[in-house]
Amino acid sequence: MDFAKMPDGLVPVIVQDAQTGQVLMLGYQNEEALTKTQLEGRVTFFSRSKQRLWTKAETRGNFLPVVRLPTDCDQDALLILATPDGPTCHRGTTSCFEQPEQLAYPAPAVSFVAELERLVQHRHRFPDEDPNSYTASLFRKGIPKIAQKVGEEAVETVIDAVAGNRDGLPGEAADLLYHLLVLLTASGLSLENVVDVLRQRHSTISQGVRREE
Repeated sequence: MDFAKMPDGLVPVIVQDAQTGQVLMLGYQNEEALTKTQLEGRVTFFSRSKQRLWTKAETRGNFLPVVRLPTDCDQDALLILATPDGPTCHRGTTSCFEQPEQLAYPAPAVSFVAELERLVQHRHRFPDEDPNSYTASLFRKGIPKIAQKVGEEAVETVIDAVAGNRDGLPGEAADLLYHLLVLLTASGLSLENVVDVLRQRHSTISQGVRREE
């Protein structure tokens, strides 16, 4: 980072959810804040109002664990991809760019699936937090039972698709996707592992098409 380009030595930092892609907040870092972030793996900013370093959520506990820190082409702005431990904004919203009255608005499809996977993973890590949760009960039954449910939902999805049941198909597909997320989590995997395979296959196909051209 070229901190010298800025008169006050501070560069703007955008924090983005590494799983959902949602922009969470804007902050500023000096060289010391960036170094602390890299060493501790939690987002630390420089507070312009308090004139000191502050680790995001140091009093509330909703830290921003860092996944990656890509810089822009001019080396004077930073994008931090993080996996928030809870609401990022002090108002209790997921994002500082999200108004409380907007919480009922539907999230983009891909973003919502990522949020659902995060909830499934949380149930897996903390099964006793909500013992009556259906997701937690599936994890207690183990992979064979979860895999059985995936098979059942897959068959029901196929039946509705073949029958042309457009009303029932989305519900069956939703059940299938949900149970697949549970199965991946129970197996120590995630959607990212699946997407990695798709990316690799897409790259192979794209290279083959370019060669044919």
